[in-house]
Amino acid sequence: MTKNYISYHHFVLFFIFFTLISSKLTAQCAGDDNTNELICDVSNPIYQSVNLFSLLGGSPVPGGTWTSANNDGLDASNGILNAQLIRGGGTYRYTYTAPATSGCTDNKAVVTITIGAYVGVGSEATVCNKDRTFNLFTAFDSKVMGPHVNGRFTTDKGAPVDPVITIDQYTVKTTLHFIYTVPAVLACSPDEKSTNVQVTILIAPEAGDPTNLELCGTTDLAGYTNLDLNDQLEDVDPDGTWTGIGIASATDHHINLQELFDANGPGAYTYTYTVLAVPNNYICEDDEATVTITLEKRIDFTGSKIIVNKDICESEIATATYSGKIIQGPDGIPNGEYDVTFTVVGPGISGFENVRANFVNGEFNFPIQSSYFKQVGKYTITITRIVSTSSLGKCVNIFSPFSTVLTIYPLPRLTNASLTAIPVCQNDDAIIQVTAPNLLDGTYRISYNVNGENLALGETAEMIAVGGKASFIVPGNLITRSGLSVITIYSITDITNPSPQCTNMANVAGNLNINPLPNAVTVVAKVNDYCLNAPVTVAVSGLGNLTNASISYSLSESNSSTVQTITKAVANGKLDFIIPAELLLNTGTTKITLLNLTNTVTNCDVDLINVTDDFVINPIPLAPMVSDQQFCKVDEAVVANLEPKGSQYKWYNSATATTPLAVDYVLKTEDYYVRETSAAGCTSEPAKVSVVINDTPAPEMIEAADFCGLANPKISDLSNKTNVSSTVSWYDAVDGNLLPSTTLLVHNTTYYGYDLNETTGCLSDNYKEVKVSLQDCEEAQYDFFIPDGFSPNGDGVNDSFVIKDIEFLYPNYTLEIYNRYGNGMYKGDNSKPAWDGKNYEKSGIAGGIAPNGVYFYVLHFNKDNKPPKQGRLYLNR
Repeated sequence: MTKNYISYHHFVLFFIFFTLISSKLTAQCAGDDNTNELICDVSNPIYQSVNLFSLLGGSPVPGGTWTSANNDGLDASNGILNAQLIRGGGTYRYTYTAPATSGCTDNKAVVTITIGAYVGVGSEATVCNKDRTFNLFTAFDSKVMGPHVNGRFTTDKGAPVDPVITIDQYTVKTTLHFIYTVPAVLACSPDEKSTNVQVTILIAPEAGDPTNLELCGTTDLAGYTNLDLNDQLEDVDPDGTWTGIGIASATDHHINLQELFDANGPGAYTYTYTVLAVPNNYICEDDEATVTITLEKRIDFTGSKIIVNKDICESEIATATYSGKIIQGPDGIPNGEYDVTFTVVGPGISGFENVRANFVNGEFNFPIQSSYFKQVGKYTITITRIVSTSSLGKCVNIFSPFSTVLTIYPLPRLTNASLTAIPVCQNDDAIIQVTAPNLLDGTYRISYNVNGENLALGETAEMIAVGGKASFIVPGNLITRSGLSVITIYSITDITNPSPQCTNMANVAGNLNINPLPNAVTVVAKVNDYCLNAPVTVAVSGLGNLTNASISYSLSESNSSTVQTITKAVANGKLDFIIPAELLLNTGTTKITLLNLTNTVTNCDVDLINVTDDFVINPIPLAPMVSDQQFCKVDEAVVANLEPKGSQYKWYNSATATTPLAVDYVLKTEDYYVRETSAAGCTSEPAKVSVVINDTPAPEMIEAADFCGLANPKISDLSNKTNVSSTVSWYDAVDGNLLPSTTLLVHNTTYYGYDLNETTGCLSDNYKEVKVSLQDCEEAQYDFFIPDGFSPNGDGVNDSFVIKDIEFLYPNYTLEIYNRYGNGMYKGDNSKPAWDGKNYEKSGIAGGIAPNGVYFYVLHFNKDNKPPKQGRLYLNR
């Protein structure tokens, strides 16, 4: 131990000796290093300004600089050190460097200072838990120097703690005790130094953590008409008060956002909740929490439009600049900054761009790059998005893309164009046809010259081009001489749109032939007299070598008219035409005046002077007085039967017919027309006579013509079985004899019935043919008598054996007669009802005369299974 100490001591002495010798030799400009300067009572105010330069030994040259590993409290320019700013006890070294002008080879010297430990003066601190954390170094007496910071804090229980403690977890007032200890600096004292620190934590009022509200005021406020602001706070002390728009009192915490929006519009509305600190608590401040309610307005962009400046001509492409303007619709767009996206689609280009600018008084102006527009054509600029940069996006705005069209118009070009013209007449306007395959559809203004037989320079005209075709008019006052003129276009301007109107030079020429006017000095008109409504022919002569002409004329005196025009071929200088009937409605003298003559080959015309003629329109007789007429069909009436009669009357079957009917024309139910011809040969208008040919329908049977002959039916009984029993008449044949109603009906006889119409007096043209049966008898109603003898002696009385009326009751009966020997004598029936006393069975044809005597009969009824009847009869000649 002693050996080591001696060795260390010798080393230190050697080092000091070497250093002193070295400093003497090489560092005289910076002075000599000092011995260790002890500052054990650093809290003494004198150590706030320690002059390091004065601590150097030797003869240092002033004006140098100071450096150190720890620059706390060091003013490097003048070497003044505030030792109280050094934050821990220990040894510190400061190097002085002499100024460069000193010329020393070793220009540095070191001052060593040892600072004693300083623990400061512990104190009591009162803090608010709202501060979250507390630095224990701030709990020292601030009237004296603060403690060195290289110590340690412990609780009064000895547990180490950080200098910065957390205090916001305390919810009730709490007092904490700490001990601060700094390590000893042996050069000054072998012991550590400690002091006590007390911290009292007061509880701050808590206004809570606010939750802001962001809504669309236009659409989202139906559920916010009674918003409780307390619901927007968390971890809040009660009994605070709210302030803000719509808060009615200190206890009110409800607001109606719908009314707020309706009254004040969109915006950010702040509501402040204030909780007061406990009285006499000057450490914790009153606490406030602010809830911001942002109400946005839905923007309706409907009706907004875009205007782009501007359409240009092709020649301006290289220098043109462009800008757009959005103009708000009826709903309005609030002022402010917006992001706008637009697209540009056109020939060879499709792009989009985002711009940011301000809407000011409903207008948004923005630039558009000229690089989009590099060729002729139409460019559609479409606004696809408009968003306010300040918007929170709470409203779904009403927006649909809208667009406009910017057009770069081509220069009008008459390349490969040609001019043609239809020949015109002197003094008439000429239509010049322009064929220009490279000229677009549109309206153009041209400048042209007229040369040749006519001369006019610097004239202008407008023309409309469609499909490479156009035309313009050269006024007649520029072409007063006939012959050939040349029309030359030297400039063309597109005036389809008000702006721009693009102009280009041109050089297109074409010929125009100008025809002479016709010569009609010898024109004469001639008209004969006519009946009213008859075609009136006008004969015109003196037309020279014209081949086709159009003539205008008018009528005056008894008939007058506006100007009329006809066009006809001309032969040998003549033509004729018919004056329309509607112009000649009055009788009397009428004058025709020819007004104008046009050569329709060239369309050149000349006015005519004193070319007139008078003619007479004779009256038409009045239509005959007539009345409608009726005839019976059976009478077969003809035209000669019609009234009126006479050679001056002609009958027709239509109002327009020209061929009269023959006098033996058989009349029908139809309209006939009669005209009267006057002595002047004028025919009246037709008078219509309606002719009716009455025909009564033939009677119809409503029952079968079946009778019982035993009832002696008559014609009247047959009539009663028709549908016209009171008017029917019966004949024995067609065109036969009329049968009285009392005429008895005959079995199997045919009768012919006609009906008489009592109104028209006409007998039916057709008839009803009826065959009568008299065998419809009832047995119970009628009986018959079988005679018991007869005398066939030819005296006309009882000459045959006949069962009278049996044919009505039993039409299918058969009768057999036998002699007393059972030999058949006769067989009869309805068709052979009488036995004349001859033996027909023996030879078939009156084979013999039956002798007087008794004979027997068998009557077969052949009806309803009635059994035959047998009997005897006596033949006595």
